[in-house]
Amino acid sequence: MSNKPLVYFLCTGNSCRSQIADGFLRAIGGEKYEVKSAGLEAHGLNPRAVLVMREAGIDISGNTSDVIDPIILNQATYVITLCGHADEHCPVITNPNVIKWHWGFDDPAKATGTEDEVMNQFRDVRDAISSRIELFVQQGQ
Repeated sequence: MSNKPLVYFLCTGNSCRSQIADGFLRAIGGEKYEVKSAGLEAHGLNPRAVLVMREAGIDISGNTSDVIDPIILNQATYVITLCGHADEHCPVITNPNVIKWHWGFDDPAKATGTEDEVMNQFRDVRDAISSRIELFVQQGQ
């Protein structure tokens, strides 16, 4: 582990929202933070998340979908859940110095409609996460 603050993004399946957050923080604040993401389960990287991040100029295609590691969870500076299910079912953090936050975003993988409508849901969530990451970095959390 580096001397940088570790930010651990958590979601249910580590396929969309946590991967998008991971990609943005690496791109926007990677010089300031060590970044990892995981899920309660590993659902695999969602191809639509890869596409909308590529549209934003960020390649997450090499990311892996991982299950929460209790050691990383308790070594993190920040644990940030991105969905209610992960927030409610996050493993117990035993380290009292870990700062845990919940940033809730809709699950774009549950979007319905035409392919364009679904992709627009992915873009909306991507843009909302990007804004929240920019604020996090600006505030120097």
